[in-house]
Amino acid sequence: MLLSAENISKNYGMKQLLDGVSVYLNEGDRLGIIGINGTGKSTLLKILAGASHPDSGNMSMKPDLQISYLPQDPEMDDENTVIEQVLSDMPSEYREVHEYEAKTMLNKLGINDFSAKIGTLSGGQRKRVALAAALIHPADVLVLDEPTNHLDSEMVTWLENRLNRFSGGIIMITHDRYFLERVVTKIVELSRGKLYTYEANFSKYLELKAQREEMAEASERKRQSVLRREYQWIMRAARARGTKSKDRIERYHDLKNQSGPEYDETVKISALSSRLGRKTIELKNVSKSFGDKKVIDDFSYIILRNDRIGIIGHNGAGKSTLLNMIAGRLLPDKGEVETGETVSIGYFTQTSCELDPDVKVFDFIHDISDSVKTSEGTFSASQMLERFLFYPDLQQSLIGRLSGGEKRRLYLLSILMQAPNILLLDEPTNDLDIETLRILEDYIEEFPGAVISVSHDRYFLDKTAESIFEVCDDGKVNCFTGNYSDYAEKTAERKQAEKAASAPAAKSSSENSRKGGHALKFSFKEQREYETIDADIEAIENSIAECEAEMAAQTSDYVKLQELTDKKAQLEAELEEKTERWIYLNDLADRIEAEKNK
Repeated sequence: MLLSAENISKNYGMKQLLDGVSVYLNEGDRLGIIGINGTGKSTLLKILAGASHPDSGNMSMKPDLQISYLPQDPEMDDENTVIEQVLSDMPSEYREVHEYEAKTMLNKLGINDFSAKIGTLSGGQRKRVALAAALIHPADVLVLDEPTNHLDSEMVTWLENRLNRFSGGIIMITHDRYFLERVVTKIVELSRGKLYTYEANFSKYLELKAQREEMAEASERKRQSVLRREYQWIMRAARARGTKSKDRIERYHDLKNQSGPEYDETVKISALSSRLGRKTIELKNVSKSFGDKKVIDDFSYIILRNDRIGIIGHNGAGKSTLLNMIAGRLLPDKGEVETGETVSIGYFTQTSCELDPDVKVFDFIHDISDSVKTSEGTFSASQMLERFLFYPDLQQSLIGRLSGGEKRRLYLLSILMQAPNILLLDEPTNDLDIETLRILEDYIEEFPGAVISVSHDRYFLDKTAESIFEVCDDGKVNCFTGNYSDYAEKTAERKQAEKAASAPAAKSSSENSRKGGHALKFSFKEQREYETIDADIEAIENSIAECEAEMAAQTSDYVKLQELTDKKAQLEAELEEKTERWIYLNDLADRIEAEKNK
C-alpha cells in the first residue's frame, strides 16, 4: 500500500464535503475520482496530496513516499521562464539531467518557447507547463486535478500512453470519459459526503452503479411494502396486545425511521430558444492571420438551422478564432460573415470571463432575465437557479466563493437564460462534471437550432457532433461528415492508404536501382545486416528484461527509476524499428531465393 486515508471528514462553512470517507491506494492503482461539481472532489485530492488537512481522520503513507501534485489552479512564478518553472521543484544537481526530457515533454504539450516568461502565457499554456512539471518530478504517486483540460486530442492520447506506462499509483479527477475508460482501474464516486468505490473503468462503473442503485431501489420497495403492512396492523388496535406486540411496534418505528436511498440532484435543462428565421450565418471566403501566421485560410460555409458541428485541431491552430468570427467578435482580414436578423447567439467561452466574483449568484442571473419560457412552462430566475443546483442559500453567495465547476455551471445557465437559437461552445467540457455533461448532451440533441462546439473531449464529440471541422496548422479547414470516431477512422484509413501507396513505389525504386538490369540481390550493407539482425533483436530483448529487473529492484532511488523507465521506452522503440527491418530483410531474402529457383 502506498497511502491510505481513513475516516476523513472536512467541513466547508455550513457544508459537510467529506463525512468519514476512506481511500486506499496500492502500487499500480489508477483511481479516478468523479462526482457532481461542488461536492468536494478537489478538496479530497488536496488532502490526499498533503496540500490540505482534514478536520478529522487519519492519513498514513509508505515511508519516503514521493507525491507529485497537479492542482486545478497551479500557483506559478510569473518571472520564471517555462523551463525554470518545470524544473523549479527539483534539486539543482538533477535539473541538467532532466532538462532534455523536460523540453521533449513540453514539445509534446505544444509549448515550444522554453524561455518565455510564465506571466506571458495563457491559462491553458500555464496548465500544460504545470502538467509537465508534475509528470517530470520523480514520484511514487501522481495526484492530478483535471490533467486533460486544455489538451488537444493528440496530447490526450500521449498523456494516456504515458500514464499507462507509469508503474506507481495515480489519483486523478477528470471528466474525460474515454480517458477514464482507458487509464483508470478504479473509480471512486463522491456523493453527499460519502465515497462509493468501484473496481472498474468507466463503462464497467456505469454497469455496477446501475446494479447498486437497482438493489437500493428494490430494498426501498420492500421496506415500503413492509411499512404499509405493519401500519395497517397497528391501525387495527395493536395497543391491546401483549409484549410481543410492543416489540413489533418498536420494529415498525425503527423501520419507519430508516432513510431511503439518496441520490445526487441533477441539473434540469429545458429547451430555451427564440425563433430562428430562414437566414442564419454565412461565412464567405474568410481568412485571418496574426502576424505571419495564417490561422484561417479562405473558408466558406453556410450554417444550417440544425447543424451539429464539432471543431478540432491542434492548440493554437485557430479553432477559437473561427468561433470568434462566427460570433462576430472578430472580423476576418478577407471575406465576410453575414448574420441573419433573427439570429441570437449564445457563446459559451473557455474563460467564463463574464463572471464578477463580487456579485451574488442570484443577482448575476436575475440581471440577465427575471424569467424564461421553456417547453415545461415559465420559470423565474430563482427557479432556474434551483434547476441548475443553486439552492436558496447558495443563490445569496458571492460568485467568487463557488468552486471552478460551479462557476462553469452558472456560466452555462447565464448563456441559456438568453434563449439563443445558435449555440457556440468553446471547450464546454472543461470543469463540468460528468452528470452535467450527460444532461448537456441530451439538451443539445433536442435544441431547436444550430450547435457548434470546439472540444478536445472525444466522447462529447461522439455524442453531439454530426460533422467535424478540422482546423489545420496551415489555416485550411477540412470538413468531415460524422462524429469524432468516424473522423478518426477516416483519417486513419487515409494515412494507411497513403503509406501503402508510397511503400510499393519506394520498394520498386529501390529494387530497380539495385537490379540495374541484373538479378535481385542484397547490397553489401543489407547482407551484413541480414546476418546479424536476429542477434541484434535478441540483445535488445535481453536489455529490456535487464531493465525491468533493475526497475523492480529500485525502492528508493527515484531518479534512477525514472532513468530506467526512459531507457526501457527507448529500447522498446528500437526493438519495434528492428522488427520492422527484420520483416523487410526476410521478405527480400525469400524473393531472392524464389528468383534463383526460377
